[in-house]
Amino acid sequence: MLTKTDRTTLRQRPHRGSHDFEAMAAILDEALACTISFVDEGRPVSIPTTHWRMGGQVLFHGGQGSRLAKVMAAGAELCVTVTLVDGLVLARSAFHHSMNYRSVILFGQAVEVTDPVEKAAAFAALIEKLSPGRYSQVRPPTDKELAATKLLALSMTEGSAKMRSGPPVDDEADLSWPVWAGVVPVRMIRGKPVAE
Repeated sequence: MLTKTDRTTLRQRPHRGSHDFEAMAAILDEALACTISFVDEGRPVSIPTTHWRMGGQVLFHGGQGSRLAKVMAAGAELCVTVTLVDGLVLARSAFHHSMNYRSVILFGQAVEVTDPVEKAAAFAALIEKLSPGRYSQVRPPTDKELAATKLLALSMTEGSAKMRSGPPVDDEADLSWPVWAGVVPVRMIRGKPVAE
């Protein structure tokens, strides 16, 4: 369980929120991409990128010279977000339309992982997340490739999850409105692989 902070206390519909580590980990593990937000030279910046989790850390990578890697390595305060959309909630009134979703927000500073053994294990974990069983089949990264890539880790110490599920919540007066209401499920699926 993550400790609640002022930034992670849910004020709007708090019953949908959670500070449970396992719930957050499951969402992070399922999601393939996140958005990392920070302030750079006085301006807000958001960058979508791949992430993966090892234990209580969320990992990111980039080229040694990338802005994201430089800002994270310099100790910038980050806000990392992930959202999975599970359904379109179609109500009888326009006002009550919504989405079923699972989301995570994390705050903190990333630290650079420099140990070659840890870096190699982390990149193996990334490949395994993308395609389980594949890492044993591909050429592992060389020392030069590892040196060219900055690996950063954000500890899951401050954050929260928020979720919505279920049907639309229409006002009693709208229940007789003559339109279909319900949930249209949304899911991401992997298609048939296309050879190189």
